[in-house]
Amino acid sequence: MNIVFDYPSWFSFLCLLSGFAYAFVLYRKDKKFTDSSIWLVRTMAAFRFCVVTILCFLLLSPLLKTINRTVEKPLIIIAQDASESIRVGKDSMFYKNEYAKKIQKLRDVLSEKYELRSYSFGDQIKELSLFDSLKFNEKQTDISALFDEIETRYSNRNVGAIILASDGLYNKGSNPVFTSDKIKFPVYAIALGDTTVKKDLILTKVDHNRLAYLGNEFPLEIVVSAKQFKGKSSTLSITKGASILFTQIINFNSELFTVTVPVLLQAKEVGLQHYKVRLAPLADEMSLSNNTRDVFIDVLDARQKILILSDAPHPDISAIKQSIESNQNYEVESFTTDNFDKPLKKYNLVILHSLSASKTAGSKIINEINASEIPVWAFSGSNAMLQNDLTAFSKTNKTNEVEPVLEENFPLFTISDDLRKAFKDFPAVASPFGSFQSDNNSNVLLYQRIGIVDTETPLMMFTEMGARKMAIFNGEGIWRWHLQDYAANGNHNLFDEFISKTVQFLSVKVDKSFFKVLGKNNFFENEAIEFEAEVYNASYELINDAEVSMIFTNADNKKFNYSFSKTTNAYRLNAGMMPVGEYKFDAKVKVGEKIYTQRGEFSITALQIELVNTVADHQLLFSLTKKHDGELLYPNQLDELAAKLIARNDIKSVSFSEKKLSDVINLKWIFFLLLLFLSAEWFMRKRNGAY
Repeated sequence: MNIVFDYPSWFSFLCLLSGFAYAFVLYRKDKKFTDSSIWLVRTMAAFRFCVVTILCFLLLSPLLKTINRTVEKPLIIIAQDASESIRVGKDSMFYKNEYAKKIQKLRDVLSEKYELRSYSFGDQIKELSLFDSLKFNEKQTDISALFDEIETRYSNRNVGAIILASDGLYNKGSNPVFTSDKIKFPVYAIALGDTTVKKDLILTKVDHNRLAYLGNEFPLEIVVSAKQFKGKSSTLSITKGASILFTQIINFNSELFTVTVPVLLQAKEVGLQHYKVRLAPLADEMSLSNNTRDVFIDVLDARQKILILSDAPHPDISAIKQSIESNQNYEVESFTTDNFDKPLKKYNLVILHSLSASKTAGSKIINEINASEIPVWAFSGSNAMLQNDLTAFSKTNKTNEVEPVLEENFPLFTISDDLRKAFKDFPAVASPFGSFQSDNNSNVLLYQRIGIVDTETPLMMFTEMGARKMAIFNGEGIWRWHLQDYAANGNHNLFDEFISKTVQFLSVKVDKSFFKVLGKNNFFENEAIEFEAEVYNASYELINDAEVSMIFTNADNKKFNYSFSKTTNAYRLNAGMMPVGEYKFDAKVKVGEKIYTQRGEFSITALQIELVNTVADHQLLFSLTKKHDGELLYPNQLDELAAKLIARNDIKSVSFSEKKLSDVINLKWIFFLLLLFLSAEWFMRKRNGAY
């Protein structure tokens, strides 16, 4: 510590001189103190000398320079693999009991010389205080994330080494040998697990879609592995409840056997369906927990029902029906008006072709459509006339042969480049002679070309009447487009695109419900169960004044109650992690006097990836230690590890020096010192009768 001046240091002599002169002049000839003892006068003069000297000294703006030295011990990081693969096998009790004591002892020894940080890692990285609290229950292993976390936290610290205790198996993230490039300190590895290939049957993977549609077949792709069971066989089965849906005997013809088994199942019931895939166990298997897999598939009844009505058979109807039925998500029924007696409300879309309103049956159907919100695709024919709110075609029997001209800026759905080109080659259709204009709410897809003249008369357009969507094709004869597509391309793909996109746009329904619950229908067991909710008022504006509650019910009919938390204008629920199984939920909100509810289902699937590969990969650990100037050790060598670290010359404490400059005038003790001197002088003067 020393003092630095902004002015030459000899100015300090002037400060002393100023203090002496001031005190000398003040007390040398002061007649009030002629009777006082000489020591009293000299003491008061000394006080005044100190005060004036210090004040003059402060006028020089002196700075106090201090140097603080800090010694930082080397930091040793112990990272413990807490994944399930560690405790699989015969040594599971060793890792729960004896191993925990050994590594805790190592930690105690190292803490005497080094600063320690301990972590457990798996699918998450957690700070660890006691190793005997480890449960080895993490469902995934991500070693690369561990290195990223260490680099982020300790990039500017005196890290001496990292001790990585793991079996070398990872199933999440990148290869840790490559992601450890940023690590600039030694890596020591404690090789856990067993490298011996043991007898085991494993359902390595079951690939499947999360969704299936009622009545459709859906695929499963099952990967079966067998170790050390050459010459044996096992039965692969798929069950749903008490029903056996699939069985196959698999013969293992090698010691390390792998086969992929494709399976097709039928979706027969709506809702969340639980299937169990199982390999029949064999004697001497290391683990039976990897012989089964639970599969949850949400079966939806999402097939759209399409109705085609006409006064008489027509080749257009056959072409349209074939095209729609090529998509398994649609179910098509075709009737003439004389034979139709079903309710219209069961259909998602009605296609009217050459329907005459002059007939009693046709007039009844049109009136029923006008009174509903069912989407309509109407075709006109040479003798067709649709009335009321749908549209009105020409009453004349005359027709024009017109070709389609595509509106390039059509906004309602996208059209492929191949279909755009195909419209130019599609043959002419018969359109009723006369004027036909679109209103301002319509979107024209195709205009009419008569001869070589492009007109503004729509051939096909889309419009909305209230809540109902409608398409109008002002003509007949698109069966020719169906044949032209096959003649040009050998298939009906472009014609099918035209029909399917029209049907999809018309039949899809906009969800205008006032209460919506949004979330996944399948979670893994290490995922938090999260849902979002939206509530709307009568003006269909988002609100979040009311309280939203949700009840989960598991397969045992046990209920779990939750309340949503409010966000800016919606709701959010994080229910945390829950046990594997099937759940139903019932959400409810009260807005004014109305109560809205939403019901649904979700599943929680077991994550068994840690049990697929249980043969330790010590080669990966060796590569890590070699790359980072460390060493590979085994649990029985833990007592040697501390000595190896202490023997290293590059793991040392680091001393940091910090220089600091501060104004002397800011030191509080100087103020109190001046106050003390002045107060003492004032007291002595008053006591001796001076003012």
